[in-house]
Amino acid sequence: MPKRLLIGQVTRDSSPTTRRVEVPRLVKHEVYGKTMRRRTICYAHDADGISKNGDTVEIEESRPLSKLKRWVLTRVVAKASASQNAAIVAETPAS
Repeated sequence: MPKRLLIGQVTRDSSPTTRRVEVPRLVKHEVYGKTMRRRTICYAHDADGISKNGDTVEIEESRPLSKLKRWVLTRVVAKASASQNAAIVAETPAS
């Protein structure tokens, strides 16, 4: 069985080898028919640390690597610009 490939955006890169990737999708409401935006959050293993916040990446399904990690980063599709990085940092709540 082939492994699934998804393309999403890195939203968290605080740990050295784990990336939080949001994969957007469109779903049609079953009653009203309106198209709604939904997202799937995946935790991906980035062994080389090549991706940063805001990058668009391709992830591949893998065996369980930890409690949450089930994906491996295969490649960086597009690097984020400086303005995208500033917007992502601004919208993340400070803890």
